[in-house]
Amino acid sequence: MVDPDPGLFGPESVTWQMHGDPMMWVAGVRALYLQALHPRAVRGVMQNSDFRKDAWGRLMRTAGFVGTITYGTTEAAEQAGARVRKIHRLIKATDPETGQSYGVDEPELLLWVHCAEVDSYLQVERRSGFPLTDAQADRYIDEHRHSARLVGLDPADVPATTAQLAAYFERMRPRLAASPEALDVDDFLRRPPVHALLVPARALLWRRVAALAYQSLPPYAHELYGRPVAPVRTVDRRLRTAGTALRCIPARLRWQLPPGHILNAMARLGPGSRPTPYKLRSRAAILDGPGRARSSRSDGGDSRRWRTPG
Repeated sequence: MVDPDPGLFGPESVTWQMHGDPMMWVAGVRALYLQALHPRAVRGVMQNSDFRKDAWGRLMRTAGFVGTITYGTTEAAEQAGARVRKIHRLIKATDPETGQSYGVDEPELLLWVHCAEVDSYLQVERRSGFPLTDAQADRYIDEHRHSARLVGLDPADVPATTAQLAAYFERMRPRLAASPEALDVDDFLRRPPVHALLVPARALLWRRVAALAYQSLPPYAHELYGRPVAPVRTVDRRLRTAGTALRCIPARLRWQLPPGHILNAMARLGPGSRPTPYKLRSRAAILDGPGRARSSRSDGGDSRRWRTPG
């Protein structure tokens, strides 16, 4: 009998446990805010997508991609990556100042989007109380060179530790700006157009999510957007409060949201594959050593770990 396919990451990974947490939705909005500060990257999105008219669809497609590569089979993850690479190859953007046309699959742009996502997921989760040691945080970043490969990046060129990720953002800061497109994203995320019947829900729920996501950005992002926020300690307290509240919602209820990646993975692999932070606490001593040792190597310490098609 053939063992079921655990996918790219598997139940033993930090990614598997962390991506099942409800604060990932706040982290996803933070990633949008951060990604928008790269003028060429955000221009590629705004010139090639119906962002304002289909924002929910775009958010769900992104969530679907993350869910597929995290909890789907290896084949499903590879197919999802192939679709993304194909779409990116076909999309061009134009610099309005120079008239230059460029592809959105430029490595610099892909790397910015990747790092903004990984940093946002990690920052929001840790600051909201999700239990990760420093070594597990390194392990998480190292694991996501899998997802970087899927979108067309060479894993050797992708940060593999929190220190490398921080150094990357430091190098990128001079290239960031609150372009007109970034301000458009900011305005949209604060006041997304909704049906009249949903306006109360937008005021009650969405604005709080968007505000918390914005507040959790790094200080330089607040400076660029021009909207100051409360002190870091106050924001961290708000993140922990939100995390505590959302984690009180039964997981089985939360995981009913479409398209049900976690429930499908548990059906494929058994109840022992259920994502839970308690597994990370029990494995901390095991992960601390290997996580840091592997992440100091350019290819993760074992080039065979990078699963490539064929």
